[in-house]
Amino acid sequence: MRQNLLICLLCLIAISGCRSGYYSEKDFSSLPKIDSHIHINSSMGYFEEAAEENNFILITLGVDHGDSAGIASQHESARHSAEKYPGRVFYGPTFLFDTTDWGTPAWSERVISELEKDLSQGGITVKVWKNIGMTVRDRSGSFIMIDDPGIDPVIDYIKGRGLPVTGHLGEPRNCWLPLDQMTVSSDSGYFARNPQYHMFLHPEYPSYEDQINARDNMLAKNPDLTFIGCHLASLEWNVDSLAERLDRFPNMAVDMSARICHLQYQSAQDRKRVRDFCIKYQDRLLYGTDVGDSGGADPERFKKNMQETWLDDWKYFATDDEMTSDKFRGSFAGLKLPKNVVDKIYYENAVKWYKLKL
Repeated sequence: MRQNLLICLLCLIAISGCRSGYYSEKDFSSLPKIDSHIHINSSMGYFEEAAEENNFILITLGVDHGDSAGIASQHESARHSAEKYPGRVFYGPTFLFDTTDWGTPAWSERVISELEKDLSQGGITVKVWKNIGMTVRDRSGSFIMIDDPGIDPVIDYIKGRGLPVTGHLGEPRNCWLPLDQMTVSSDSGYFARNPQYHMFLHPEYPSYEDQINARDNMLAKNPDLTFIGCHLASLEWNVDSLAERLDRFPNMAVDMSARICHLQYQSAQDRKRVRDFCIKYQDRLLYGTDVGDSGGADPERFKKNMQETWLDDWKYFATDDEMTSDKFRGSFAGLKLPKNVVDKIYYENAVKWYKLKL
């Protein structure tokens, strides 16, 4: 009898030990987390309040839509938020890619002067956007790609400050497909609303391969550059292709913002492959959502939507629950990653790669 009790006790201890290696849905609220890619364009504080309620730190990134006033407004909102919520909000400015004086020292000197001001006020990175490679052109009409030597002085300046470059370069591979052939509805919906970026409609523009190759060339030229590729570095469609780049560029990490559905899509076909990828590259993956707040939403609805988004993503990474997505048909199981992997994806990697002072 005593021996049976001992065996049962040992079994319970073993089971408890196994369970302790993983998080559950209930752990979501209690653990510190970082959303490493969001956009605060408001002083209303909705995003910050939602983050505080759900134990999140936020990194808000600028976007160059070609409007200097818009960029200035973004930076003002980001700085205001970082000052009002110290330790809760960090930000990375961008710069206006005005082609005036392009190809001369005057261009890079102007950009560096702008960045000097913005970074001196607390910026932790510099964001470069997809307009490089997709919209900006030189005087001859050729597209300016991220590996163009004209951008080198700006990259050198950022490196000299010991900061990473955060890059949204290129687009999902779906961008070069017809709408009805895209794998997830978030892409087909976005490109239906933004045909100017739907490259299937613009075959004269640089190809998907051109975008990826230019980014890879820039990284090869700058092996000492810390680079954080937004949106799974536009290699969201295949974790093996992304793994190849992570192997090639040891100073490259990626955020998952707005591309988790692509991991889920691959999970529905081969869960083990995606799970093995996340475990192998656990030091190179940063959680993010790419959600923006311009202050126009109902605050309570916004907070509710953020909590649902954050919690749904948490369930995918931390549990093995059977799940569905509104982005594609079919079901998939959560990855149920070990605790130490979840900790890195949700917190430690952002602290490390962005050198956050918490």
